[in-house]
Amino acid sequence: MADVKLVSLTIEGRPVTVPDGTSILEAAKTAGVLIPHYCYHPGLPVAGVCRMCLVEVEKFPKLAPACATTVGEGQVVHVHSPKALEARKGVLEFLLINHPLDCPICDQAGECELQDYTFAEGRADSRYREPKRFNPVEDFGGDVLYVANRCILCTRCVRFMTDVAHDPVLNVSERGDRAFIGKAEGHDLTNPWAGNVVDLCPVGALLSKDFLNKARAWELDRAPTICTGCSQGCNAVAETRDNVVVRLKPRPNDQVNQYYLCDVGRLGYRDFNRRDRADQPLVRTTGALQIVDWHEALASATAALSGKRVVVLASPNLSNEALFLLERLLCQVGGVGVFRMPRGPEAALPGAPDLALRAERAANGAGARALGFTEVADLGGVLQRDDALLIAGEQIVPLEAADLARAGTVIYAGCTIPSAVATSASVILPITNTLEEEGTFTNLRGRVQRYLQAKTAPGVARPAWYVLADLLAALGGNGRFFLPSEVFAAMAGTHATFGDLDYESLALRGLPIAEPAGAGA
Repeated sequence: MADVKLVSLTIEGRPVTVPDGTSILEAAKTAGVLIPHYCYHPGLPVAGVCRMCLVEVEKFPKLAPACATTVGEGQVVHVHSPKALEARKGVLEFLLINHPLDCPICDQAGECELQDYTFAEGRADSRYREPKRFNPVEDFGGDVLYVANRCILCTRCVRFMTDVAHDPVLNVSERGDRAFIGKAEGHDLTNPWAGNVVDLCPVGALLSKDFLNKARAWELDRAPTICTGCSQGCNAVAETRDNVVVRLKPRPNDQVNQYYLCDVGRLGYRDFNRRDRADQPLVRTTGALQIVDWHEALASATAALSGKRVVVLASPNLSNEALFLLERLLCQVGGVGVFRMPRGPEAALPGAPDLALRAERAANGAGARALGFTEVADLGGVLQRDDALLIAGEQIVPLEAADLARAGTVIYAGCTIPSAVATSASVILPITNTLEEEGTFTNLRGRVQRYLQAKTAPGVARPAWYVLADLLAALGGNGRFFLPSEVFAAMAGTHATFGDLDYESLALRGLPIAEPAGAGA
């Protein structure tokens, strides 16, 4: 492979060396200099229409748009020179001519680039005295509203739908001061990836109906997580307010999802806010489930599993750490581990290589396979009369009473209590969901990725790995783990597939396993 040619230049007095062909805007980022911009986005074709990224380059006859100008050897770039600042101030003044003073009621307030740059480089007052133009709010279909009054015509949404989604629904209609973002006649933003236009919009022109008026940006707590909507393993940020998840947004990762998140994953946050949560350990006594403490619940579960063939029905949305402990538990007592995988139609994002809403609608099927679990369609061919059935986290595929009736005893560790479980389980162990714990998933390409806790658990529910470690210890195995990193280290030490990985070195971008598990698409 030929060596990459490097170019050296100076930006705001800082020496920078970047590959040839890099734009000045991207080169400035490596020096810690943010050049204001609106139309530019690293995941979209360059348009150069907003003129906000104008910079002064020595020996250039006029100001240059940093997004569309590549670096040159020996260039000297001034981002904050009086000439560049005056030009950007003029651009901001034009953008604000018809922009309403909606900041107090706008969902984008607090994370709006127009607010940020106006505060940093805009005029202190307005010279415009004429009436502002007004256009009504338009429903673009799907989860998207268009507030034309706030639009600055950066065309990010148009380029995403045309060049990335390959669904040219949006366009710039009219010209001059009458221009607005138009929608093709008879079409809506019902593409499964259309919700990304809300994230791409730098102002409050495109809004999510689902998030509308829910919270202000400064009221939200944020934590990095992994989407559980399918096996792609898209990186996301979970945003919570008062311990309630209010939205999921994509988190950039060039190796997995670039800058995008599908609408199925985006709106899947609702499952993490269910009110019918299991929050106390329960043990069946005299025909009814009674609340007990954790010590008694684990003792009852241990007694129910001892001396029996155990069938573990695991959720493919359990973490690698929980699945590893289930595998250890099976080695301790004897039995078989299986999982069921929900499926749906696949929907690719054509302009983003190897990115799709996958047919497998769970996050960790690859991890389950790598740790020895077998996919089954139902329990009929696995569960024998008088077996002990341990259900761990299974809630994405309905549990049927007829399947559970074959088991001699049923132990359930889950977030909610299905009706079939409520009538048949001997012990119920409440566990946390993905956003209430930390751990790792393995996506369909064999990439192991960490997710962090975003909210607190209800009642006395515990992380699945914590509960299973205690249960393993009660059954006589080695369950002395106090952190998910310790479980991961034990898994890496006993499974060659994960042997090259370290919990800390995964960071928040993940690393590939030694041999990708044979996950389906």
